[in-house]
Amino acid sequence: MRDRIIFALQLLFTLIVAAFLVVPAALSIAAGVTVNYFRGIQSGVTLQWVAQVFDLYAGTIMASIAIALGTLLVTLVVGVPAAYALYVRSGRLARLVEEIITLPVAIPGLALALGLLLSYGGFGNFRRSWLFILAGHVIFTMPFMVRSVMAIFASIDVKSLDEGAASLGAAPWRRFVDVIVPNAAPGILAGSLMVVTLSLGEFNLTWMLHTPLTKTLPVGLADSYASMRLEVASAYTLIFFVMIIPLLVAMQWIGEMGSAK
Repeated sequence: MRDRIIFALQLLFTLIVAAFLVVPAALSIAAGVTVNYFRGIQSGVTLQWVAQVFDLYAGTIMASIAIALGTLLVTLVVGVPAAYALYVRSGRLARLVEEIITLPVAIPGLALALGLLLSYGGFGNFRRSWLFILAGHVIFTMPFMVRSVMAIFASIDVKSLDEGAASLGAAPWRRFVDVIVPNAAPGILAGSLMVVTLSLGEFNLTWMLHTPLTKTLPVGLADSYASMRLEVASAYTLIFFVMIIPLLVAMQWIGEMGSAK
């Protein structure tokens, strides 16, 4: 009897916390498809606000997707080999480099953006281009790719695989491409999803680095809440959720698959 009461209280507490987190998001989504939020659902359901968001902010959505994919490409090309090198060449220098790579995780996005502005803000064309935001996103997300790949390397005994391929006469690049990368695919995929999700949703760093011509989805979302009617801003939130939630579900699924193994 006592165990049932404890379980019921735990379940009730979990439901309350879940409702506290979910209800605001649900109300925001509802506002984005309601003709008049203040009159409620009885005013009717419409997609006109979603269409208006695409008319006004389609550029920010496409820019965020392009920057996220560009960030993913750079972190894959640089992060996966870096993780391999750090894992294989384990030592004091490797640990120092790893700490430097992961340092942006401990630095607030605004401070990181300020550092980029002070260092490279004087390069006018670079400062005004999408590459400036891309550089910030790469610095911010690189630790998550490196950490994810190094974690999977630790679980598959990379050194034994590398030595086995070397004994068969495979060159270093062939060992990396044909043996190491396929075996590390789960970690690379998890890191990739994390990089894309973080890049799409990053606001603080992007807000400091953007210009009026280089707005991304989170910056456009903030602008819509500041300048547009509630329904339009909520429709923008709906679009943001549609883009982010599948990535979060995929990350959770990959994490569960990794735990099962």
